[in-house]
Amino acid sequence: MRSIDEHRDQFAVALLLRVLNITTSTYYDWLRQATQPCDRDLVDLGLLSNIYEVWENSGRTYDADRVHQQLRRDGIRVGHKRIERLMAGQGWQGAFLRRGWRGGSTRQAPRATPAPDLVNRDVTAAAPNRLWVADATRIPTGEGVFWVAAVRDAFSNRIGGWKAGDRCNNELILGALEYGIWSRNVRDQ
Repeated sequence: MRSIDEHRDQFAVALLLRVLNITTSTYYDWLRQATQPCDRDLVDLGLLSNIYEVWENSGRTYDADRVHQQLRRDGIRVGHKRIERLMAGQGWQGAFLRRGWRGGSTRQAPRATPAPDLVNRDVTAAAPNRLWVADATRIPTGEGVFWVAAVRDAFSNRIGGWKAGDRCNNELILGALEYGIWSRNVRDQ
């Protein structure tokens, strides 16, 4: 329709419509709708400003679900699918998927043998500094992926050491362990 509108000065509109096999009523309805939008389109324009404000205040991290929840808290009753449609039309989306990462973040080598379970899944300790457990967490950010490794004392349930970095490797985990040993002042026990 826009191409017909752009070329209407050069060619007759009836000729363009006949060549493109478009009825005249379709074209003139499109023109009328562009100049006189319906009530729903006008409400959508006002709703877009509310959606943009919530999305912008979140640092452009909220997806349609969270925008919908915030608008409901603000007293604006609107359907979830409508917010989804309006955000998709503008190209607005959340910072990351809330239901997990596509493809996962860990890839196990097919021929690798797993490390032995030295505690038989019993992560309780009778005294401090007898059993430590470690974990690495992937945190997606606007600049890329951020990893945090932490070593926790199973007795006190406190973080003994931690380290952050841009990749998860042995250096990250061992750095957290070394920091835990240094901060807890652990010697050969």
